[in-house]
Amino acid sequence: MHVILNKLTRETVLFLLFFLPREKKTALERWLRGREELRWIRRADCVVVSYGKSGRTWLRVMLSRFYQVRHGLSMRQLMSYDNLHRRNPTVPVIYFTHDNYLKDYTQHYDSKEDYLGKKVVLLVRDPRDVAVSQYFQWKYRMRARKKQLNRYPEHGRDVSIYDFVMDPDAGLPKIIAFMNLWAEELPRMDDLLVVRYEDLRARTAEVLGQIVEFIGTPGSDEEIRQAVEFSSVENMKKLEEKRTFWLSGTRMAPKDRKNPNSYKVRRAKVGGYSDYFDERQITAIEGLVNESLSPVFGYHGAEAPGRAASG
Repeated sequence: MHVILNKLTRETVLFLLFFLPREKKTALERWLRGREELRWIRRADCVVVSYGKSGRTWLRVMLSRFYQVRHGLSMRQLMSYDNLHRRNPTVPVIYFTHDNYLKDYTQHYDSKEDYLGKKVVLLVRDPRDVAVSQYFQWKYRMRARKKQLNRYPEHGRDVSIYDFVMDPDAGLPKIIAFMNLWAEELPRMDDLLVVRYEDLRARTAEVLGQIVEFIGTPGSDEEIRQAVEFSSVENMKKLEEKRTFWLSGTRMAPKDRKNPNSYKVRRAKVGGYSDYFDERQITAIEGLVNESLSPVFGYHGAEAPGRAASG
């Protein structure tokens, strides 16, 4: 309920200030969203941070199912802040964020100070795959207002996938900057678990077990097995097509059932970015990653996606 009230408050403020120029109204909305994010972070037992299209929905489904199995809760509602906690107080309050707007409110543009003292799971993914997935999100799922809010190419604009991936405001440079700042701040974090999407794909049950233990709710083999099976790519596609999670809004619903690229769960392929570019473009993309991305997360070189471990 408080999530709905906060959204209504934000929408009311923006409606009353309709006369503001677009740039000022966008800045105000980002500030309001950042204020909300800080409140959620402070009240949460654990914060899951990831750049968009890094596997957050998959992890959310797994964690939702884990706690549903453990506490006998309905499978039809995805974990969203404290909704499962309100049904059973032993379920932790988990806040999922893309870390988009917090800095617009706190002004901590060059640090992750707002997360200090919190239990944080940082989910990362090969930025090349993230950039390609972001392109399809922008092209087929993202609302026009959200594109403006996050400074993506405007709605309806014709942009090639390569130009989008190389765009400083939407593609690889932005993703790399996000990851580099977190890499710099890792030594300051008191209670942090870094999870690579690729490791979660390769050793799903093992890594999920690490995550729930880190959160403070170690799971049995059976609870983890059921969560992993429920969140398989094939089953998640079926759940999305059937709109199983309609109570959670459009988070797990296709924009166009006839277009596979409009689904939230698309391919989930490690290293799939290379399928969309010619040799010259791949060389440029990999050069940008190797030259500017911090090596902390292990995404340098052709064999990078399988090397590093969660930790």
